[in-house]
Amino acid sequence: MPSQGLPLEGKAAIVTGAGRGLGRAEALELARLGARVVVNDYGQPGRDGSGAASATPAEEVAAEIRAAGGQAVAHLGDVAVFEQARAMVDLAVGLYGSLDILVNNAGILRDRMVFSMTEDEWDAVIRVHLKGHFNTTRFAAEHWRERAKATGGPVHGRLVNTSSEAFLAGSAGQPNYAAAKGGIVGLTTSTAAALAKYGVTANAICPRARTRMTEDVFAGFGVPEDGALDVLAPEHVAPLVGYLASPAAARVNGQVFVVHGGMVAVVERPRVAAQFDSAKETFSHAELDDLLTPYFAERPPGETFAAAEVLGLKRG
Repeated sequence: MPSQGLPLEGKAAIVTGAGRGLGRAEALELARLGARVVVNDYGQPGRDGSGAASATPAEEVAAEIRAAGGQAVAHLGDVAVFEQARAMVDLAVGLYGSLDILVNNAGILRDRMVFSMTEDEWDAVIRVHLKGHFNTTRFAAEHWRERAKATGGPVHGRLVNTSSEAFLAGSAGQPNYAAAKGGIVGLTTSTAAALAKYGVTANAICPRARTRMTEDVFAGFGVPEDGALDVLAPEHVAPLVGYLASPAAARVNGQVFVVHGGMVAVVERPRVAAQFDSAKETFSHAELDDLLTPYFAERPPGETFAAAEVLGLKRG
């Protein structure tokens, strides 16, 4: 798989949640570009995080990479456990001499309307998505900072986090997931600002892909039977991850991307849509009523969108 002149040749990467779906496609792409990969997956069969942990999914992907001529090792570990995240980074550094790329992808779902959600359903999703992203980022960041201090200059450090458009548009049955994904964006931009002086970049992707995590969202959007591009195939997300992991993306930092087959969109940071100033030192209820009520009366009741409208797909 690796050959002379590949963009990630000599680089070492970790991809979490890489036993299936998006993580698998990303691990394969990084390896295709020359990276040596730690393939992490806790291997639980349920998308809600249920079932016994298994090394099989990660081992199968690592074996696929090795069969194609690349270098890969499987790692069975829960990203939400602080010490297991440390061990994952230590594995990459010990085996490959460094860690250059971290792709955080692991996640679970516990969908429920906010008025029905249990404490455990909230905590479980926040734990795996948001805490899991923090745990691995914390130890990768420490490694990159120490390398930069030891060499006296910038290092190749690339962090790619996985968010979702749920944090932008809301997702009625996923308050835990939407909150976690919004938190991941905040973690990403904070990390980008903190590590830029060391040569490290941190970016987030909001992928649209057909996986077991999104089987409900994209129910009815089948694989095209006429040979047309399947825009929801996870493999279409992976090239952006490979690019962000490469030296070519050295100036791309603190960004959020939406990506699916044939499309990459850069999400602009929130801007002020309107501003209202009080006639006196502070607002009264009546003045706010006069200003804000007409403004919102003229706007749509919600800024949400349906997957079909965004993707331009036809249900199969």
